[in-house]
Amino acid sequence: MTSPLQLALLLLALGFSRGLQHHYPDQADQVDGEAELELVAEPSKFGSLWPLPQKVKLSAVSLKLTGVSFQIADAKGSSAGSGCSLLQDAYRRYYEYVFGGAKRQQQPGKGRRAAGPAVLTELQVWITSPDPECDGYPGVASDESYELTVDQPYAVLKAPKVWGALHGLETFSQLVYEDEYGVKSINSTTISDFPRFAHRGILLDSARHFLPIKVILANLETMAMNKLNVFHWHITDDQSFPYLSRTFPQLSQQGAYHPYTHVYTPADVKMVVEFGRLRGIRVIPEFDTPGHTQSWGKGQTDLLTPCYSGSKPSGSFGPVNPILNTTYDFMSQFFKEISTVFPDAYVHLGGDEVDFSCWKSNPDIQTFMDQQGFGKDFSKLESFYIQKLLNIVATTQKGYMIWQEVFDNGVQLKPDAVVHVWIGGGANDEMGKVTAAGYTTILSAPWYLDYISYAQDWQKYYKVEPADPQDFKGTEEQKKLVIGGEACLWGEYVDATNLTPRLWPRASAVAERLWSAADVTDINDTFNRLSVHRCRMVARGIPAQPLFSSYCPREYKGV
Repeated sequence: MTSPLQLALLLLALGFSRGLQHHYPDQADQVDGEAELELVAEPSKFGSLWPLPQKVKLSAVSLKLTGVSFQIADAKGSSAGSGCSLLQDAYRRYYEYVFGGAKRQQQPGKGRRAAGPAVLTELQVWITSPDPECDGYPGVASDESYELTVDQPYAVLKAPKVWGALHGLETFSQLVYEDEYGVKSINSTTISDFPRFAHRGILLDSARHFLPIKVILANLETMAMNKLNVFHWHITDDQSFPYLSRTFPQLSQQGAYHPYTHVYTPADVKMVVEFGRLRGIRVIPEFDTPGHTQSWGKGQTDLLTPCYSGSKPSGSFGPVNPILNTTYDFMSQFFKEISTVFPDAYVHLGGDEVDFSCWKSNPDIQTFMDQQGFGKDFSKLESFYIQKLLNIVATTQKGYMIWQEVFDNGVQLKPDAVVHVWIGGGANDEMGKVTAAGYTTILSAPWYLDYISYAQDWQKYYKVEPADPQDFKGTEEQKKLVIGGEACLWGEYVDATNLTPRLWPRASAVAERLWSAADVTDINDTFNRLSVHRCRMVARGIPAQPLFSSYCPREYKGV
């Protein structure tokens, strides 16, 4: 039997994992005229799970784990055997997460009674589907569900596909806690879990500042810790073109910050894609046109529109030139290459923030507008270009994502197009319009993490409307067309020195919003679980910034 005192101590251990004992209420930033809630430090009844699973039943029955006797192994009858390298890699990774730091510190026998808790010796992983998808790539329709049962004599993780098993391994690792002597324990637990939304992403911008591969991989690792599953790679922009194209090597030769040190080679891209795959993360590249393309023009001189000052060229260039056949020949070859380099079923084509002033100044553009009957409506010219580009990409058998302006301008989209809503101050209405037209959509408007503010701004990402992607007026059928969202970290003021702490744990708030049930809204419970989760990321080597005054049992050791 477990006494009330033992149960209280157990909950304290689960909720705090030996840390975060000095939190104070915080009066944070004003959000929509209302002060953020003061937060009270207390153990969460859900331990330190992040994001919160759909169904959790935690018991007071404690089981001990030791690095010497515990193992993660395939269950008998699992369709994924020892040849499934994705799972074998994950077993090693999560064993290290659970025991790597503490195994050396553990002092068996010290401070423990002779009749101690029972020992958990194994986590059996059982893939139930005939095709576990060990060698496949995750996609928008991937089954990420899992069931986890922790009990004597072993724990069982059951999932239809490997993608759910990866999430279940993360959850298992979060259930493990340790006492003051470093002895690992886990409580008898039953969890049934699946994501609320299929698309849970992070956008990183490697054009405004070059991001070393090491930084990108570290953030993919952290995404997996938060059950995020889409890396939206905004790889090029006006400032630089770091993607090394096999077909058009001059693009990065002329357009990158440096043609050798600040480029992503084919091997680099392959590494990122495979690293993500092994963690259940899709890699979706964005090549934004017709705007945001100044760096493209340095290596492809006829691609951009010459701007005019009066009757003469000014020497500057604007967006992609939409009236030349050579433009579409180039795009056809370029996106054919992209379709072979990035295996995901989708590519993001941008289409936002097109400045029409250069087009307006160019006499050839004006003549073309007259011939097409566009008058002075340059949004029709933009739509003309986008429509031809979408048709080109469709021939590569890729689906496409586009920023919301493409939809707003009335471009004819494929039925499976994904419209990316990013403009604030009307996102709910936009989501309603997009879904009413029958298109799938994702939301980023409330989650621009490059906008920083004093105090606990993670709360506004967690609570402030429209943080719920389905919080708009529409039918249930419309709301089913919302497949998720992305947190965006644009790179004007972000590089390798500050990207990770700026992103985490603020992006963790978005991760729970996209994974957990809509009624998970208790901000005090959230604060306490997120505090522990932040320390867990720190213990795993991630420099996640603090939520407030506190400490972690294992502080970040620096570089």
